[in-house]
Amino acid sequence: MAQARSVDPTAASRPPPARRALQALLVEPRRLAAIRERPRAYWYAVGAVCVGAFMGQLDASIVTLAFPSFEHAFHAGIGAVTWVGLSYLVTLVALVTLVGRFADMAGRKLLYVYGFLVFAAGSAACGLAPDLVALDGFRVLQGVGAAMLQANSLAIINLATPRGSLARAVGVQGAAQALGLALGPSVGGALIAAGGWRLIFLVNVPVGVLGVVAGLLFIPRSRELRARAPLDWSGLGLFVPAVAAFLVAISVGERWRWGSPGVVALLALGVAAGLGFLARERTARHPMLDLDLFRVRAFSLGIASALLAYLVTFGVLLVAPFCLERALALGPGQAGLDLMVMPLALGVVAVLAGHLAGRAGLPTLGLLVVAAALGVLVFSTPTSVRLVGGLAVVGAGLGLFTPANNASIMSAVPREQSGEASGVVNVTRGVGTSLGLALTGLVFAIGGGDGSTTPGVVAGYHDAAAFLAVAALVAALIIWARRGRAGAPGRPDATRPPSP
Repeated sequence: MAQARSVDPTAASRPPPARRALQALLVEPRRLAAIRERPRAYWYAVGAVCVGAFMGQLDASIVTLAFPSFEHAFHAGIGAVTWVGLSYLVTLVALVTLVGRFADMAGRKLLYVYGFLVFAAGSAACGLAPDLVALDGFRVLQGVGAAMLQANSLAIINLATPRGSLARAVGVQGAAQALGLALGPSVGGALIAAGGWRLIFLVNVPVGVLGVVAGLLFIPRSRELRARAPLDWSGLGLFVPAVAAFLVAISVGERWRWGSPGVVALLALGVAAGLGFLARERTARHPMLDLDLFRVRAFSLGIASALLAYLVTFGVLLVAPFCLERALALGPGQAGLDLMVMPLALGVVAVLAGHLAGRAGLPTLGLLVVAAALGVLVFSTPTSVRLVGGLAVVGAGLGLFTPANNASIMSAVPREQSGEASGVVNVTRGVGTSLGLALTGLVFAIGGGDGSTTPGVVAGYHDAAAFLAVAALVAALIIWARRGRAGAPGRPDATRPPSP
């Protein structure tokens, strides 16, 4: 008689090995106990986030520098190669809010770590792209990875860091971004000179691997997640064309002329899709963007002032090279070194300002410093010393503003909406950057800066500095109107138990 085989009664209830492997990939791993139990373990999480912050800004500034190389390699015009940057920016801005909301439900650490993998894979594909169309497509993949990183960066810091250290942590993250922005031109130039344009993408692969390892080891598992709900695909279907039409319009506006039918049509499409998106979000049961966030005074006014601050930052970085190279006759190398002063000053002061973020009026003071420095540049004849000094003071003022303002924005929202709020902050950065480049470029050109004569460049530079000084003053008034701090319920304190 054949012997009966014993049957494990739990075997029938176990999922197949393939499913178990998939489920394991969707679970956030715990940090090592040796790290988790340290009193200041949150600084390890901040360090892991800084890897992504540095890489994102470094990549953005490097790619812009490589446009001439793309023209030569693919025998294309400037209009075609502009899409290498634009495809990435549109993807990032369009997806970052939705990704942030999804991360609030699925896990912020999970999305952040996988964001590094997607970004590294997209970077490798960009470095091997056979033609310009493929490069644009792979930049979209990079943009998806960047959205996964940026939607969770401030959220992770906000949830991992005790209340008293939040502004310092945000300041460190801001310093990492500023360092990436400052080093981009010099690092990019060296990489292009050493191995061509492909190297500027391939260098992201080992950094991405480092980010994955740091994220797994140092970032705590997500806590206080939102209840699972369907994603708002209809809202996304309106938001993407709104963002794309708007960003493309302001990117090609000067080249096509602002009153041309193409630009007007793009702006009209952007406005129509944007209004449709807002109408959809007001009535949607599970909106992509919770508009009630903007009813919180500290959040909405902080976002408005951040938009203007990003406009000022990138407006200054746009117009300063024209003055340095055309009016002061400096070479591109020297001009690039001079421009590094502003983001470096921003980064250094951002770290220091994190220790003072509890002082009332610090963000307002920072914006007033920016406005005063730009005002001095408006009424003075440009020299190398004056311009570099002005860039340093502008950077310092922005360093005073940014950590305290971002900390206030994140503290004003419920903890379970941290990813969504972080996504809004990054949408604000993208839109502010685009507006800064477009509007400052327009003011500079109207003032005579698009000519080759030194007086015309100086006149355009003065007009642009005046425009940016007014923008900084308006941002300071918005912050002043915010007045008292508005915190969110459930904000972590210094005595809470360590995150898993």
